[in-house]
Amino acid sequence: MPECPLCLADGGRLVWRGARLRVIHADEPGHAAFYRVIWNAHVPEFSDLPPREREHCMQAVVLVEQVLREQLAPAKINLAALGNKVAHLHWHVIARFDWDSHFPDAVWGAALRAQDTDRVAAMAARQPMVHDALRSRLDAWAQKQLV
Repeated sequence: MPECPLCLADGGRLVWRGARLRVIHADEPGHAAFYRVIWNAHVPEFSDLPPREREHCMQAVVLVEQVLREQLAPAKINLAALGNKVAHLHWHVIARFDWDSHFPDAVWGAALRAQDTDRVAAMAARQPMVHDALRSRLDAWAQKQLV
């Protein structure tokens, strides 16, 4: 799709790319642990994928969730596949913390409190470690599959 931003670019800082999908770190101010699993081909809806590709996509989402839980110990992981503004299949995988400015509400809503800039900065400093863990886990998984 010539006008689709996720067809034209990675959609954030690329962490890992396979033949079918990629994982990016999203630039969402105040949310340093916000990732997306993006299907490489332009597909608007999850149900457009054949069953084996749906399973493949969800396995990647689960791996990203597991790594975030292991590396960051969040209070909760939020998963969402909205696509209202960008009709290209992608899953949001967001580590949430009880100290984040929007918790327990959605990250897209109004902030409930001031941003804890020290904690956000500390979380951002851990990104290289998280990205290494994501690449390692996704590479090991990809070696077992035809991705």
